[in-house]
Amino acid sequence: MGDSTALPFLPGNTFTDPTKVNFHRAQTMTYKNGFAIPKTGLIPGMTEAEIDELANLQPSLTYGKAKPEPPQDFVPAHVAFDKKVLLFNAYFKQTLNESDKEYYRVRPVKIYYYLEDDSISVVEPIVENSGIPQGKLIKRQRLPKNDQGEHWLWKDLNVGNDVVFYGKTFHIYDCNNYTKDFMCSEGIMLNPPEDCPPDPYTLSRKEPHHTYVTPPTFDKLKQFIDLDRQVLRFSAVWDDRNNMFGEMRPYTLHFYRVDDTIEVREQRQPNDGHDPFPVLIGRKKVPKARSNIPSNFPSAVMEISEHEITEWLTEKDLRVGETVIIMDRPFFLYDCDNFTQSYYQQIYGLNFNRVPVELGERKVEVKREIPPYNGFGSPQDSKQNCLSLIAQPPKKDVMKMLENDLKILRYAAVMESPNPEDKNRKFIISYSLAKDEMQIYEPHQRNAGIIEGKFLEYSQVRKPGSSVDNPEYYTPADFAIGATIEVFSRKFKIADCDLYVLKYLEANASKFPEATIASIRAIHADKL
Repeated sequence: MGDSTALPFLPGNTFTDPTKVNFHRAQTMTYKNGFAIPKTGLIPGMTEAEIDELANLQPSLTYGKAKPEPPQDFVPAHVAFDKKVLLFNAYFKQTLNESDKEYYRVRPVKIYYYLEDDSISVVEPIVENSGIPQGKLIKRQRLPKNDQGEHWLWKDLNVGNDVVFYGKTFHIYDCNNYTKDFMCSEGIMLNPPEDCPPDPYTLSRKEPHHTYVTPPTFDKLKQFIDLDRQVLRFSAVWDDRNNMFGEMRPYTLHFYRVDDTIEVREQRQPNDGHDPFPVLIGRKKVPKARSNIPSNFPSAVMEISEHEITEWLTEKDLRVGETVIIMDRPFFLYDCDNFTQSYYQQIYGLNFNRVPVELGERKVEVKREIPPYNGFGSPQDSKQNCLSLIAQPPKKDVMKMLENDLKILRYAAVMESPNPEDKNRKFIISYSLAKDEMQIYEPHQRNAGIIEGKFLEYSQVRKPGSSVDNPEYYTPADFAIGATIEVFSRKFKIADCDLYVLKYLEANASKFPEATIASIRAIHADKL
């Protein structure tokens, strides 16, 4: 075995030993307590010198020395560091000059460093409903470090350091595990991580801790049920005669016990020359001393709220015969109603008596009279123009028009005239029951020499002798057979009528005289 000139151990160069009768392999392992353990001692069939020679043997190949391994290929940086990004957690403070509740705001960001091209991007996590433009603050690029053309590298980034990107200072307070391992492999020890400072505005938005407060004995619901609709009513006057064009005006003061609010309403008089403003001061809680506020209160830009008022007017401050200041106006209480009188007597033991107050001269009421008819239009139109400022048509009886719609009474008449050419002229008088108006129509007659057509349009005809202010108009009661009516200085004699006229007058006999009905019944006796 030690002969180096022996044949190589290759197929075809070995020969079997014909004298070998034992072909088993020596076991180097044995079992003890169920576990396989190596045997101690030397390998069977080999001496110690042979084992040492075998361990130090460096055989040489038959076909020459081994070829050296080829050098590794060059790997560029964009391949070696592809998708390898360092992540640093940082924050910056945003100064707020337009808010009086906060001076700065802490905005956390994430700084991504891409190893393949030394580019950096800054991203702010988006917070829902924050009202701040968030997301990518600085897109991925190589950021300049100074004016000498240097750029920020991963060696310049460390926990606890401040970095300036485009004039904005970012403070790094932590990084992820991959960044820590990479920096450690490059021989850079990172500073211990820090905590991100809390945002003052976010802390103020958090709900305060629950505090247990003993509920008061005052019950608003019970007060509403017991005191609702209980109103103390006072009569008051506001004397403003010391000012220019001022006067003494009456008002009604209401005090609502349910919520201690006060309302001041105007006692309006007809034709007093004032605009109709019924409510002078709306229902509200009135401060006792409205001008007594802290001197540092910015009254030029802010209104007074409940936080600045210390005392409010209550029912104890209202007394008949005393003056109460409401919104810097003095109101003198001179009377109250019966409920207020009984309430103060039962609760406070006070009896109020009316205080006489002179409210000034009462204006003489002017009697409204309808002016006489001026001859333009109908008397109804002239009267309606006096009742309203804006001209409106006279109101009509709608129910009467609906009940008597298309109901027309027709009469035959002849004209009574001293002119011989008008003696034989015949006319048809139509009376509309819906409008109480009459129409006169002249039918065609052969060789009469007069053109047929309307003699009078539908209109109300005033009786002769009636005044213009109190006119009396013709009605079906005046149209008896043989009666004469005068229409604008022309006389017509009723000679005949339709049978429908008789039926209508008999159906409403209570509204018409019996003589009129009898005259019409006489000419229709042969038709009944």
